[in-house]
Amino acid sequence: MLPDLTQYLWIAWLVLALVFVIIELLTLEFTFLMLAAGTLVGGLGVNLLGGPWWLQVALAAALSGLLLFTIRPLLLRLLHRGTQPALTNVDALYGMGARVTSPFVDGFGSVRLDNGETWTAKLPDDAADTLGIGTRVKVMTVLGATVEVAPLPSAPSTERSSEHG
Repeated sequence: MLPDLTQYLWIAWLVLALVFVIIELLTLEFTFLMLAAGTLVGGLGVNLLGGPWWLQVALAAALSGLLLFTIRPLLLRLLHRGTQPALTNVDALYGMGARVTSPFVDGFGSVRLDNGETWTAKLPDDAADTLGIGTRVKVMTVLGATVEVAPLPSAPSTERSSEHG
């Protein structure tokens, strides 16, 4: 006759919860933490109260799902509160500095952005084509594969006078 293994089911619940906690420590997304909590409260809790194995599994699954869809989003929102999302792709170009690499002719030229990319550039309609090579500009808008740039205000001269006084 085989022994009744359901009396050792509490060990399985503890091991499963421990595995979930270890995986959570590697992922840090609160997903496996919610599964571990459901396992401990639903599975192990019902086991310790003497419930049948199918009720333990059902309650562990239901509680894990409930925690995943209610508590996890709140925890993630609290974790990411106050942090600005990182700007990527075209959104990261707005306001970026650049240096003119070819002279502007009829309002179009070329610039090298501070991130190292070279783009075709367009001046605003009210700007003059007087930007020389090496002039610092700022990206105002992105128009497809062209950036619209405006000259940066010129910085005060940092040259020192040769006069000693």
